[in-house]
Amino acid sequence: MIRIIRADGEAEQQQLSAMRARSAEKNANIERAVSEIMQDVKRNGFSAVERYSLRFDGTAPYEITAEKLDEAYKACPEELICALEHAAANIRDYNEKLLAKTVEWNSPDGGRVGRVVRGLTRVGIYVPGGTAAYPSSVLMNAIPAKVAGVEEIVMVTPPTENLNTAVLAAAKIAGVDRVIAVGGAQAVAALTYGAGFIPRVDKLVGPGNAFVAAAKRMAYGTLDIDMVAGPSEVLVIADDSADAKFVAADLLSQAEHDRMASAVLLTDSEELAKAVDAEIVRQTGYLSRSQIMEDSLRDFGCAIVCEDLAKCVCLANEIAPEHLEIVTRDPRALLPDIKNAGAVFLGAWSPEPLGDYLAGPDHVLPTSGTARFFSPLSVDSFLKTMSIIEFDRDSLAPVKDKVITLAESERLTAHANSIKVRFED
Repeated sequence: MIRIIRADGEAEQQQLSAMRARSAEKNANIERAVSEIMQDVKRNGFSAVERYSLRFDGTAPYEITAEKLDEAYKACPEELICALEHAAANIRDYNEKLLAKTVEWNSPDGGRVGRVVRGLTRVGIYVPGGTAAYPSSVLMNAIPAKVAGVEEIVMVTPPTENLNTAVLAAAKIAGVDRVIAVGGAQAVAALTYGAGFIPRVDKLVGPGNAFVAAAKRMAYGTLDIDMVAGPSEVLVIADDSADAKFVAADLLSQAEHDRMASAVLLTDSEELAKAVDAEIVRQTGYLSRSQIMEDSLRDFGCAIVCEDLAKCVCLANEIAPEHLEIVTRDPRALLPDIKNAGAVFLGAWSPEPLGDYLAGPDHVLPTSGTARFFSPLSVDSFLKTMSIIEFDRDSLAPVKDKVITLAESERLTAHANSIKVRFED
């Protein structure tokens, strides 16, 4: 079941507070343990990484050969390879259309200015092991980096007894350059500082458990990261034209991620809210992860009935959800007023799982309200830029006095002198 809340300015805010609190909590014991691992690897390099890998995974880190990736590719069912290849093509096409280019132009003062766009040199991708191994995430993280022109993509994944075949096949499809069997905070530390044959990277992306998330937070600044992802979330804005069966299915598709996931319906129709609740009960009965979904919906799911769709939009902007579905008579009519969301899905035939797997835009999205200021992962995430400035004597001469004036106003006489000496007789 899902709670139905009638928006009154207070009840819905209590629910939002509970949602925010679930993402803010940090485990002090995890933080201390991860800090110790990070510092140990920084000081002792590969010997520390090997020690932690043997302790936690029972295996020393090792590199997975290209032959193993080929074997994994061939071992996957044909229909899975077909689906992965189709998704990869869409992700590649989407990011190629977004790719920024180097540009230069004549400045108003007569010189040349512009911007050089370069891909990062080396990027790491963390891929969880066990039941949380998702080949789609390999594609979503690696392909935008490839399109950006990253010179080397290094994927790390825990050395489980049987490495996930689909994950390794996805690495081959995406064009990952190296795959290393190492996991946990020690893998993050190795990619942050470099350790033996595990290289230091410029940026680290990809999901992980609480230990990996803590390590990424600590690594940030030494390298760049995508984001520290919180629990997954979906928010659906729907009116009385929506099919309750579809809405319930979409809420459940997000609730099955884990018990901390959030699935929220905003509607101006109490009748729809009740119908969605009934559908959730019906559909949960035949889905495999029913207990996880029930726990998630009990603690962090609800249907909020608002006065009108404008109020739904205002509340959605305040929540700033990871995934936002608009299932109304005219979904595009609401889009201009949507300010904060990771990804927006328009209409009844654009369900959130389409974005998770195949449409092309990335499924690595800001969570926990960070869509107010963060953007989805894309080719932009793997680019850096350099400014270009090129003047000659004739173009510098007319502006030299203004540069000198500005430098002297800040009491930086050497700055001013750098201009003056060029025009001394």
